[in-house]
Amino acid sequence: MFSFECIGKEEEARVGKIITSHGTIFTPAFICVGTQATVKAMSVEDLHHIGSQVIIANTYHLHLQPGEDLIEQAGGLHAFMGWHGPLMTDSGGFQIFSLGAAREHATGKMTPIFSEERDRGGHFTGKKRKRLVHMDDEAAYFISYLDGSTHKFTPEGVIRMQRKLGADIILPLDECTSPLHDYDYTKKAMERTHSWAIRAQTEFHSVFRNNQSIFGIVQGGAYRDLRKKSASFNTSQSFDGYAIGGSLGRSKNDMYNILEWTVPLLPQNKPRHLLGIGGIKDIFEAVKRGVDLMDCILPTQLARTGTLLVNNVPRSRIHILNSRYKDDLNPIEQECRCTACSNHTRAYIRHLFASKEPLGVHLATIHNLSFIESLMGRIRKAIKEGCFENLRNDFIASQ
Repeated sequence: MFSFECIGKEEEARVGKIITSHGTIFTPAFICVGTQATVKAMSVEDLHHIGSQVIIANTYHLHLQPGEDLIEQAGGLHAFMGWHGPLMTDSGGFQIFSLGAAREHATGKMTPIFSEERDRGGHFTGKKRKRLVHMDDEAAYFISYLDGSTHKFTPEGVIRMQRKLGADIILPLDECTSPLHDYDYTKKAMERTHSWAIRAQTEFHSVFRNNQSIFGIVQGGAYRDLRKKSASFNTSQSFDGYAIGGSLGRSKNDMYNILEWTVPLLPQNKPRHLLGIGGIKDIFEAVKRGVDLMDCILPTQLARTGTLLVNNVPRSRIHILNSRYKDDLNPIEQECRCTACSNHTRAYIRHLFASKEPLGVHLATIHNLSFIESLMGRIRKAIKEGCFENLRNDFIASQ
């Protein structure tokens, strides 16, 4: 069971709903990252309470620990983790990047451009490390970061793993490239991704199951002609939706350009997912360009450092360990109704972080994800009412 319906638009921004076997996702939607069958520091009850709609878990990590066979015996990923709403699983394609080029190049999905991350010669100062993955046209070969064992991921094998996990939406194995890869390598990786997609589709359709859908992944780095070719290839296949993945360039403007090149080439009647991006400004810019879904570790990652998402401040965040909050008896944000803001003060949450009490991370994560869910609700409402651009402009003006 899978369908998508667009129920409102403001220019390219759109509001819709995705129906899955485990419930409806109202879009635009933020997907909580639950890499290892858990959203860090959150229970499923917490997630239900704040209105989270969908979680994305990671096939690579779950294959290493505890293993897809055990999860299948438990009744699938929904039963194993106790989450009965919509679930997605990534294929391990991002780990081809994160354990490969990202370690070798010391970079991320976008090349860092901030001065504090570069030396005087303009070079990124991150630490380069040994690759834990290599590839050929047959498969990706991983060295486990847990015990050093080797694991072969083929497109067909990854589909079989995700069948056992039982997520509502699954992704085929792809090669996620680095922003430091040149045109020729990016083209080769895109073509490999396409050949893997065909093999994955063959495996996916070999056994009929109406409780899972599969999204294609558009690659091509920051090269317009490659993004166009990849979008054309993907739309020629029988995918249920489309994800925009891989390197998103060397700057935020590169990412916005990639979306402007790619999204108009994707069908209007199927959902579009921007992989691995979820900063507040990025959410607005992606929605403006027609993206329906996005996932990111940022809200939970920030929470673990004591960085809290709030309105009307630069970058929409404060750092609770700053001394100014030591005696601040206000909630994190006055308008927020999450558990952290309803029951606790900034001073208390700062105290928890200063004392290294785990409750601090728990409350910070509740707040940050609540902030995101509230924002997505405001965005959906604004699109329906034809005032999304006003909401976006108000946000930009507050930064």
